[in-house]
Amino acid sequence: MVVTVPVRGDVLMAASYNKSNFTSGGYGDVLKRGFELEWSCITEDGCHLCEASNGQCAYSQHREFLGCLCDGGKAGSPDCKRSRSKRKTAIIAGIVAGMLSLLFLCLVILKFFSASKDGLLPFKSKDEPRVESFLQKNGNLHPKRYTYADVKRMTKSFAMKLGQGGFGAVYRGNLHDGRQVAVKMLKDTKGDGEEFMNEVASISRTSHVNVVTLLEFCLQGSKRALIYEYMPNGSLERYAFNSNMNSGNSLSWDKLFDIAIGTARGVEYLHRGCNTRIVHFDIKPHNILLDQDFCPKISDFGLAKLCLNKESAISIAGARGTIGYIAPEVYSKQFGIISSKSDVYSYGMMVLEMVGARDRNTSGNSESSSQYFPQWIYEHLDDYCISASEINGEMTELVRKMIVVGLWCIQVIPTDRPTMTRVVEMLEGSTSNLELPPKVLLS
Repeated sequence: MVVTVPVRGDVLMAASYNKSNFTSGGYGDVLKRGFELEWSCITEDGCHLCEASNGQCAYSQHREFLGCLCDGGKAGSPDCKRSRSKRKTAIIAGIVAGMLSLLFLCLVILKFFSASKDGLLPFKSKDEPRVESFLQKNGNLHPKRYTYADVKRMTKSFAMKLGQGGFGAVYRGNLHDGRQVAVKMLKDTKGDGEEFMNEVASISRTSHVNVVTLLEFCLQGSKRALIYEYMPNGSLERYAFNSNMNSGNSLSWDKLFDIAIGTARGVEYLHRGCNTRIVHFDIKPHNILLDQDFCPKISDFGLAKLCLNKESAISIAGARGTIGYIAPEVYSKQFGIISSKSDVYSYGMMVLEMVGARDRNTSGNSESSSQYFPQWIYEHLDDYCISASEINGEMTELVRKMIVVGLWCIQVIPTDRPTMTRVVEMLEGSTSNLELPPKVLLS
């Protein structure tokens, strides 16, 4: 590196006469006297920006400024701070893009599991807030709550299916204490969870020997389960109405009568015994469960309606129930108002079906099968009672009670039907004062 320093001319002239002695005169004296030196860091090529950012300036052989050398190597910018800022921005952008990609992948995985059969992490259903609000308001009523994982564990991943109903499948399970239970998995609903709330609200208010007991429930996203006491003999339909069963497996008349009167007591309890009156709207053989002693228990309150005790008429949106058991007024208002008498009609049809099914399973009576059974049995009451009971006076009285009570219950006009309290009285009383109703039947 060559540095040219300007000095005073008179001093340099004197030094030229004494070139031989550098220390005592000449150029040595010039240097000893000192000189002014000025350095300017301001350049036109931007090197000062590079050095200010802790970088080193890079030049070509012709002293042309090429760029700034930073820690990571040569940068195109004359400022290392700008280079670092660009690198930092690129790194942050890469991290954000990676996190968004990971989040999207997680959502895809969760959606896949939600759509699968078991749904490991079910998405929250749109009606869950309403159902949760209902459960909080009725916290003193509903039983213990389980998670969906608990339900899978107690049913061993739904290994044993007991049956299929209108609102879902029923599986066998075991609680941690060893008790057997029936787990009803409700289907994903289209509405606002009404049938789930109906079931929990209705059955949680009941305590009767002829009404099934709700032990626990599950509400997790779209997964809903109702956990009941286990009924070893299944439903009345499954046992008494199977056309493939031979006469040896059919229920006897006295057992059928016990089931009929037990069911009547259960329905009467729903209408009068609860603090809040309950109209079931789906009394049928499929919803009558039988325990180990064939004691009947009413189940499936998905269509039930809670009513004030003093209320007589009931307002419902559309017909509800099962074809063949639905009262005429539920179809059309021209028959009368909807009330607890609608359950009476369903009960009467069920009892008459019990009688007809017993007759077909044991004797194969084709005559009664070819005609509307209530109409046929009305016309052949005495002959049928004698033949069905095999001339057993006690059995004849039981069969007659069931038939006459059933015919009273299915009267077309609701006001012509008895209350369930009166039905129990007729079944428990004597047949001597039990008269046939008017022959006004809906075929």
